[in-house]
Amino acid sequence: MSRLKIQFDALAATGRKALIPFITAGDPNPEFTVPMMHAMVDAGADVIELGVPFSDPMADGPIIQRASERALAHHIGLRKVLVMASEFRQKDKQTPVVLMGYLNPIEIMGYEEFANAAQQAEIDGVITVDLPPEEARECVELLKARDIDPVFLSAPNSSSERIKKINTFGSGYLYYVSVKGITGAGHLDTKNVEKKLAEIRENTQLPIGVGFGIKNAETAKTIATLAEGVVVGSAFISKIEENLGNPEKAKTDIVELIKSMRQAMDS
Repeated sequence: MSRLKIQFDALAATGRKALIPFITAGDPNPEFTVPMMHAMVDAGADVIELGVPFSDPMADGPIIQRASERALAHHIGLRKVLVMASEFRQKDKQTPVVLMGYLNPIEIMGYEEFANAAQQAEIDGVITVDLPPEEARECVELLKARDIDPVFLSAPNSSSERIKKINTFGSGYLYYVSVKGITGAGHLDTKNVEKKLAEIRENTQLPIGVGFGIKNAETAKTIATLAEGVVVGSAFISKIEENLGNPEKAKTDIVELIKSMRQAMDS
């Protein structure tokens, strides 16, 4: 049984929802990432999405694009991200870590080599933004054979047939992109989210994590009433960008925001 299933089952048993923060590995510098991951867990994170820097992150808004640029300036690529995940795992054996990125770095490494390296790093899930389920069979089989969950994205315009395919190929959780557009969008419509989640649940038994547009404790609490997981990225990356000259201040601000979201979600 994967760490993701164990975590979601444990949360469901106590009536709680997963708080899933995202940071880009290597931003603002390579030394920041692993201590930040541990601090997020201590503050109340249940799953960590660790972004793999990429030069053309087409689904990401300018905030996360700039995070990738800062990480790439430190020469952080997929292999170094896996090293960071391994370092995190030395002290934390429970918290699921999900890599989030794009297909190109995986293809360059090769599917099988990547799957082996991810297993060795004790990665729990992989989100590949530009790999649709229809083209994912080879990669999915390699990951699942190593108890790594392939996590797929569903959008507001995803059809029932697409959701059924995600249910067939995916595991761990389904990531629902709550707005049409890029990360960091500010036009989250919770009524539309609620309506779409009802449709998604007719076609999958996977837990649903909702992301894009969640910026504060209030919106995190609202989404937690609708979904099994709340995914937050740009709000945390903004704290890093606001404090590039003072990473410790960025860390403190992220921890406080996670604590406020955790408290609101549990209230």
